[in-house]
Amino acid sequence: MTLTIDQDYLINTLTDLIRINSINPTLVPGEAGEMEIAAYVAGSLRRIGLDVATHEPDPGRISVVGTLRGRGGGRSLMLNAHVDTVGVENMPEPFSAAIRDGRMYGRGAYDMKGSLAACLAAAKALVDARAPLGGDLLIAAVADEEYASLGTADVVKHYRPQAAIVTEPTELAICLAHKGFVWLEVETIGRAAHGSRPQLGIDANTKMGYLLVELDRLNHRLQSRPGHPLAGPPTLHAALIDGGSGLSVIAAGCKLQIERRTIPGEAEAKVVAEIQALVDQLAASDPDFKATVKSFFARDPFSVSANAPIVTTLERAATGVLGKPPDQIGVSFWMDSALLAAAGIETVAFGPIGAGAHADEEWVDLKSVEDAARILAQTAAEYCR
Repeated sequence: MTLTIDQDYLINTLTDLIRINSINPTLVPGEAGEMEIAAYVAGSLRRIGLDVATHEPDPGRISVVGTLRGRGGGRSLMLNAHVDTVGVENMPEPFSAAIRDGRMYGRGAYDMKGSLAACLAAAKALVDARAPLGGDLLIAAVADEEYASLGTADVVKHYRPQAAIVTEPTELAICLAHKGFVWLEVETIGRAAHGSRPQLGIDANTKMGYLLVELDRLNHRLQSRPGHPLAGPPTLHAALIDGGSGLSVIAAGCKLQIERRTIPGEAEAKVVAEIQALVDQLAASDPDFKATVKSFFARDPFSVSANAPIVTTLERAATGVLGKPPDQIGVSFWMDSALLAAAGIETVAFGPIGAGAHADEEWVDLKSVEDAARILAQTAAEYCR
């Protein structure tokens, strides 16, 4: 079957997407959020000929799902892309969609409106070709991936395709694994006293210093482990610290927030126990050391077999378009793929080439967006037949 990507449609769609401010309002209070871009995507999907539904888990945080119905009897596939972006402070041209040297610039061009445009163009190519799909093709344009992934967490409650491709930019490589993370808070508990009477107090900030030393040692041990063959070793860092109430007051409390990056096979409970063991060790050697440990947010790591049907189908399609087998990689950052996989959906990540995610200059390579669209369309045609 010949599938043709409508280049004008692809470029025009990406231009429109970048020019819509969809900054995540949780990251930047007062910003636009997903309402306008969700309305644009819903209209685009309807014009292509897909059935469209919207989902709003929180007010204004809208995800859109378009369904290209199959005749029945085939496997269903979701193409997933998030519509929210991070902020634009210090960006010279955040919404310009300017094209220079085969690249389109602007916030979200790379992360990940180029991918969303590729998903829409892939669906259009299948409709234009009247591709005889057996199963349904779903295009999920989801909210809030840049913060708490409200969108995909909600979408998996309503849709359970056999497979999904998260179209985060992967430089046209197939991503089989990525890290997760656990956010933890440790509070050391001291006793306040006037700074001139240290014998009456216990300095919670100083006690936290001992833990920071142990955390640094733990991080070195983590990075010396063999790690995951694609995603690498686990890591941690001390992200935020806050303690004390005044210059002349011995600190009664100190709070430290830690990010621990996890690899496939590591669970949240293990991470918490690892930090708790350091606290217990310090408490055993110092009767004045008292601290609490708790996790307050976590996302699982992700991995999928290279032999999974969606992976092998995607690999064949990519090889046909690119003229060579794509690389298979793992990445250190988190994606919505972990949520889809946890819901029992066979998932892989694949997307275009570019640079500047969360940076002052962001761009996507337009040829790679077209290649990605063609690969996604061909994958859907084969997988859903």
